[in-house]
Amino acid sequence: MAESNQKITVLVIGASGLTGEIAFKKLKERSDKFVVRGLVRSEASKQKLGGGDEIYLGNVLDIKSLEQAMQGIDGLIILTSAVPKIVPGSFPGADGKRAEDVFSDASFDFNGPMPEFYYEEGQYPEQIDWIGIKNQIDTAKSCGVKHVVLVGSMGGSDPNHFLNHMGNGNILIWKRKAEQYLADSGIPYTIIRAGGLDNKVGGRELLVGKDDELLPTENGYIARADVAEACIQALQIEECKFKAFDLGSKPEGVGEPTKDFKALFSPVTTSF
Repeated sequence: MAESNQKITVLVIGASGLTGEIAFKKLKERSDKFVVRGLVRSEASKQKLGGGDEIYLGNVLDIKSLEQAMQGIDGLIILTSAVPKIVPGSFPGADGKRAEDVFSDASFDFNGPMPEFYYEEGQYPEQIDWIGIKNQIDTAKSCGVKHVVLVGSMGGSDPNHFLNHMGNGNILIWKRKAEQYLADSGIPYTIIRAGGLDNKVGGRELLVGKDDELLPTENGYIARADVAEACIQALQIEECKFKAFDLGSKPEGVGEPTKDFKALFSPVTTSF
């Protein structure tokens, strides 16, 4: 599949999410190289992406819906995640917002008071980030998928990371468990542990690391658009298979935009 002249059929699961929608649209724009599918949970999300037949309705906890969407695909991009929400009244100006929207605000003070968080029923990290991803991996294996790109998160090397305390969800612990399951599955994989996400345009100089070495620095952040691009590029690069790495970037306006993803990814030697 990688680096061939044939079109790659790619399914994006979580295609209506903030990063998933970017990945889906990028793939659709490159119809000379890709045939894209998306999996979303609702009709409203399907219509948001254009409502085409390439958009499947399903749920990561419903294996039959996963099987339908994965039949005949080459590559799978997993962009699903449990989403912590802020308890109303627990933080000024944050009612109705998701945690990631508050944290991506440049004015947020991580050393100051923190909001209280919760997960909606049926949407806890154990369900979405462990069982749901395990279902996706098992289905991909049974369907003969040739390459799985899983987007995780930096911070997983620290069980006491504050993200684990949000809503008592242990989200990074469950994510890391799913990553290990993929690494042990036998399917060619790439695990991208993204840094702190923002919603800016992207096109920065990207940096790879391991064991959260980028996280305590200004390079531990990355635009969603750059994560989406990295996923797409990884599917086309043979050297990305059986690799796991952290992905951050230099601050906006610093360095040169990454263009050669093969040069960026090829030096990676870590399989987990």
